Amino acid sequence: MASVGNDPTWQDGGPGGRFREYWTSYGFAELHQSAQTRHALVQRLIPRLAIADRCTLEGRFLHVRGERHTYKIHLGSSNILMTPDDRYLCIVPGSDPSVPQAGYLPYEGDRMLAVILSKAMPPAKDTEITDPTILSQL
Repeated sequence: MASVGNDPTWQDGGPGGRFREYWTSYGFAELHQSAQTRHALVQRLIPRLAIADRCTLEGRFLHVRGERHTYKIHLGSSNILMTPDDRYLCIVPGSDPSVPQAGYLPYEGDRMLAVILSKAMPPAKDTEITDPTILSQL
């Protein structure tokens, strides 16, 4: 889906901030049908994750408890908010096609599910994050 709502670099709203409200509403809105299906899948997958004890599913978010924050990953957009003040956290999933994909996902064709699960892993062990770009946001 092509939209600035999918682009984490637009969190500032673009030129003059004129799209900030659109970006926020798109990135954290109620779940559309495919995201509702994703919610059901995530609910089934959580107990099988290595970080299951740090995850809860509440409404339209997968909550991941780290040591520094609790992180809310939106099941529609994969955008992340950090509690307690809902600051945005930008984690961009890797896209190197030469790196083999690990594991099997039970819902073929839903790349967003894979993105959400990959974004859930670092926050669960947020004291082990070494990426300076991510650290500067924590």
